Amino acid sequence: MIYTVTLNPSIDYIVHVEQLMIGDVNRMKNDLKLPGGKGINVSRILKRIDNDSTALGFLGGFTGRFIEEWLEREAIQTNFTTVADDTRINIKLKADEETEINGQGPVVSVEEMNGLKKVLENLTSTDIVVLSGSKPASVPTGFYQKLIEIIKGKGASFVIDTTGADLMDALEKGPLLVKPNNHELAELYQTSFNSVEDIFPFGQRLLDEGAQHALVSMAGDGALLFTEDGVFRSNVLKREVKNSVGAGDSMIAGFVGNYTKTQDSVEAFKWGVACGSATTFSDDLATADFIKELLPEVEITKVK
Repeated sequence: MIYTVTLNPSIDYIVHVEQLMIGDVNRMKNDLKLPGGKGINVSRILKRIDNDSTALGFLGGFTGRFIEEWLEREAIQTNFTTVADDTRINIKLKADEETEINGQGPVVSVEEMNGLKKVLENLTSTDIVVLSGSKPASVPTGFYQKLIEIIKGKGASFVIDTTGADLMDALEKGPLLVKPNNHELAELYQTSFNSVEDIFPFGQRLLDEGAQHALVSMAGDGALLFTEDGVFRSNVLKREVKNSVGAGDSMIAGFVGNYTKTQDSVEAFKWGVACGSATTFSDDLATADFIKELLPEVEITKVK
């Protein structure tokens, strides 16, 4: 089983206005409410490429019920840990420019944190856990590490998609996959990149420090996959860019979903690029049909 963990889910409230007038009344052109959170996005895409998963994390209140009911309608298994506070709402305000107002998230008690840990105690050695995104402010530093200790203690594999110290500390535990973008990778190693080739030694460093595979997304420059067999680069697919939310999560879902079936990292990379690109070109997360349409257009080249 693939499990996804979202510590700080949200309802993403997407609001379109013709023109934002600060200090005045604005009328919506249209709006949309969607379940948000990186691990939840991974579960939704996995379902669309015929992979079952179970979504874990913290949910609370009427907002939490909205998310859980949405996932149930999509036939996605869930086993969320209930918290007393409401799950947050993030506002995505789309006008001439896009403005985001993100909620802080619920206060999570020690008992509620322990509840999530107990769920992970049921893992087996054939399971994969995808740990994605930020955590509520009330969840202490090092919580991801405690979850990873449980996962590794059960012999399961894990993927981690976060930044900074949480990512760095996870490397020595041998994640199946990490996925920083080029800016996050530069920040991680306190450097800067002037070319794609500048990224190569730092992607390799992720492997040297413990990652089994490293995906580095580069927006308009495609993506890189670092493996023990070499470095691979994808082409850039051409469509109208509509959406930046969830593209990286879709890439992870495509990679992990295919890798569990094939154990072929290059083929999994191809699926990751197709899923990520399809979401970028969609209003919401990509559909199964659109992913399959784009898949033949993905070209992977060994560059090192």
